Amino acid sequence: MYDLIVIGTGPGGYHAAIRAAQLGLKVAAVEAGAVGGVCLNVGCIPTKALLHAAETLEHAAKGAEFGLVFSEAERDLAKMGRWRDKIVKKLTGGVASLLKGNGVELVKGFARFTGPRELEVDGKKLEAKKIIVATGSKPAVLPGFEPDGEHVLTSTEMLRVENGVPARLLVIGGGVIGLEFASIYARLGAEVTVVEYEGQILPGSDPELVKLLARSLKKQGIVVKTATKAAGYEKAGGGLRVTVEPAAGGEQEVLDADKILLAVGRVPFTEGLNLEAAGVRTDERGFVPTNEHLETNVPGVYAIGDVTKPPLLAHKAMKEGLVAAEHAAGRPAAFDQQIPSVVYTQPEFASVGMTEAEAKARGLEVRVGRFPFSASGRALTLQQTEGLIKLVADAENDLLLGAHILGPGASDLIAEATLALEMAATAGDLALTVHPHPTLAENLMEAAENLHGRAIHILNR
Repeated sequence: MYDLIVIGTGPGGYHAAIRAAQLGLKVAAVEAGAVGGVCLNVGCIPTKALLHAAETLEHAAKGAEFGLVFSEAERDLAKMGRWRDKIVKKLTGGVASLLKGNGVELVKGFARFTGPRELEVDGKKLEAKKIIVATGSKPAVLPGFEPDGEHVLTSTEMLRVENGVPARLLVIGGGVIGLEFASIYARLGAEVTVVEYEGQILPGSDPELVKLLARSLKKQGIVVKTATKAAGYEKAGGGLRVTVEPAAGGEQEVLDADKILLAVGRVPFTEGLNLEAAGVRTDERGFVPTNEHLETNVPGVYAIGDVTKPPLLAHKAMKEGLVAAEHAAGRPAAFDQQIPSVVYTQPEFASVGMTEAEAKARGLEVRVGRFPFSASGRALTLQQTEGLIKLVADAENDLLLGAHILGPGASDLIAEATLALEMAATAGDLALTVHPHPTLAENLMEAAENLHGRAIHILNR
């Protein structure tokens, strides 16, 4: 009898298992695939490795602007693939070592519930006082574009750059996954077209910054078609002919491609878990509802990460794993955190909290501060001046409501803004904080100053 069993060793699962073990519980972690889950094996980590490789290729081409002239770069896609796998192997091996070092028993196999406190793992019965479901998600499927591993690919297959770069890549879905792979393959030489059903890429994100990102992608040669529906495809002349049409209905258009990336989101993975045997309910979309402690409708059975609800982010799963583990260990713990999101395009896009539109929809009077990276000395030295920082604050009390960043280092800069929101800081607090110069971080301070009409390095409007 275990105190706790965690199903899944992705970011949420291994965080939960390790924290529970640190708190003195007897813990087992069940994993049907590779330790580390989607994120470490076929998600966040290998994708970022390829993004870095592709961006390095672009940086080399820009070197001539400041006196460093390289011969034409050669792509060794096989070596790039081996480097990607080396990073994945090191990290997954590290997680396995951490589980073992913290006394977590790793059980290999597929888990299915046989009761609220009982699991069957490949014929072996396991019992625990409490169980955490951390099974993650899988790619969503669009009718007519079912992945076949040859013509229509998911993000998993697209990671295998060693299989070659298609001359023409059509990406269905202008969300995080679609745009990151569009960026990778455009830099590696593919002609890329992105088709997005909604009226803008990154639906739900700040429209002002999204418009700037779309403009930047266009300059990079990536064609973006919004408010457009992918209707079907057929094989023709050694390639593919993809039919698209306006989302609202209208005249169809045919686009030529060699490969199609299906990136229309992800859905919770609960298939085969037999949640019914435990009495655990799911909603109409298949997600597992939880309370603030990450507990399902069945006391003692928790769910964390992608299997619960959007946003489907690794860092959200990590924090939820800690909360669930601590609550399972009898400690007071609840999940009520600000969740930043990042898109690793070039320039990067990051946000946390409310957009300007969301704040106004809640009836709040807002003030907005902006600072463009084109006015940043550090951004100029990095040859990365596209984008801006946008801060949204309550006009009545100056409380910071949201931060939205498009530009270099956005993935790191958003952490300071997230901390500010967690601490209920005001825009004035950011403006008063001394930031080192020259840095990208000081642009947050300048945006806060601009919100009050006092920025130094731009004219305040």
